[in-house]
Amino acid sequence: MDPKLAKKRRSAWLKELHRWHWISSAICLVCTLLFAATGITLNHAGLIESRPAVTTREAVAPDPVQAALRAGPKTGKAILPDEAASWLDRTLGIATRGREAEWQEGEVYVSLPRPGGDSWLTVDRRDGATLYERTDRGWISYLNDLHKGRHTGLAWTVFIDVFAVACLVFCLTGLWLLQLHSHNRPTTWPLVGIGLAVPVVLLVVFVH
Repeated sequence: MDPKLAKKRRSAWLKELHRWHWISSAICLVCTLLFAATGITLNHAGLIESRPAVTTREAVAPDPVQAALRAGPKTGKAILPDEAASWLDRTLGIATRGREAEWQEGEVYVSLPRPGGDSWLTVDRRDGATLYERTDRGWISYLNDLHKGRHTGLAWTVFIDVFAVACLVFCLTGLWLLQLHSHNRPTTWPLVGIGLAVPVVLLVVFVH
């Protein structure tokens, strides 16, 4: 192959790889910082004090809501009636539409897990007495749950998948760039080898 053509082709590859590398790094930057920081907080969760804040609200469901609940299934799992979901949204500001509830003869229980905390509510099917409790474990717990994808919903799950693909593009284009520049940088592959060897040694020797 003509050396000039080969050099031109190599230059074109370098430009394309640099383009994909910086675009993927721009996409990954903020979330990589977030995931790295929460990796530290998760690794030292026992050293970080958390004081959960618990909020409780009570109300009594009106007669139409009580009638709709009494007409529901005796036991098992089913979605709340629209009357109950609308009343909870208006009265307590709780979004339960489409949520699955656990039905028992005496009450209906709805679990409402969320990042950084938890919440639940019960509605008595006999007299409409409603109890809602929300637990907030703070911002660190919230960010840790984002890291794990815990109770974050479909949108965040899809976002994490897209973010993971961008990270793969960033790493693979970086590896390719290392290969293209390695002849001018003799320490490239020894450093890559160290990056591979250190976690393998730690796993084999210290992790049981």
